Amino acid sequence: VQLQASGGGLVQAGGFLRLSCAAAERTSSIYRMAWFRQSPGKEHTFVAVIDWSDGAAGYADSVKDRFTISRDNAKNVLYLQMDSLKPEDTAVYYCAASGNRSWMNYKSGSHYGYWGQGTLVTVSS
Repeated sequence: VQLQASGGGLVQAGGFLRLSCAAAERTSSIYRMAWFRQSPGKEHTFVAVIDWSDGAAGYADSVKDRFTISRDNAKNVLYLQMDSLKPEDTAVYYCAASGNRSWMNYKSGSHYGYWGQGTLVTVSS
């Protein structure tokens, strides 16, 4: 599954952005999709995950109540609505897809077999 992320940009603190991740083919083999981010000098970290079938979602504590993950199954597109952005949200954001039926280790990058190229989000103070 090829993934194409988009929607990053420069925004002031308190602002919002919506990221998109388009899958280039049918996602019938995908069980869940997620967003990760990587800030300069830091490791790849989990942001949010969504079950591709029933829409159940989970979030990192740092983004809970500010970010919303969603998907459009018909269009094979994953979204991340980011509100009340903070400078510490600055990072390259990656979308990922998993063909694992199990939810085990879903916050780990190793759980996902498919990755998008990343889109840069910069939040100025």
